[in-house]
Amino acid sequence: MNTQVRVATPADAARCYAIETSAYEGDEAATLEKIATRIALYPEGFLILEADGQVVGFINCGCAHEVVMSDEAFKELVGHVADAPNVVIMSVVVDPAHQGQGYATHLMTAFVQRMRGMGKQALHLMCKEQHVPLYQRMGYGYVQPSTSDHGGMAWHEMVMRLQGPYCPGKSD
Repeated sequence: MNTQVRVATPADAARCYAIETSAYEGDEAATLEKIATRIALYPEGFLILEADGQVVGFINCGCAHEVVMSDEAFKELVGHVADAPNVVIMSVVVDPAHQGQGYATHLMTAFVQRMRGMGKQALHLMCKEQHVPLYQRMGYGYVQPSTSDHGGMAWHEMVMRLQGPYCPGKSD
């Protein structure tokens, strides 16, 4: 299968929303408005994975000097600073019809390379307990159970150091 990773455009919002709502449970999924806002405000941090010309997954983020993983407003990029050293991943999602084919790993690998190339120091994410081992295999370290109850779910905080000094929650 021919794959391509590219930066999202506003035209991708509806397809990304369809993928998001098919892959996440209930209130866990971002709204179409949040997805459109993320693309509009920080397209450099919103990558699309295409397979044979079809959007099959995406990853998006915002950046901050200080990371507070339970900050719900940040999901709308409130407090986002494009040149800040810490990346907060908000969604890593592959269409359920295309899962199990290595697309999430392919997407994450491209994303890590891009963020490293942009000089970012650390990647932060929250995941469900069953995904902790997957992210550990990708190079993330476990931080702690999260205080976030986003979507009524239990979450776990993970971090990957890319370069430079790093302290949980803050970067110099």
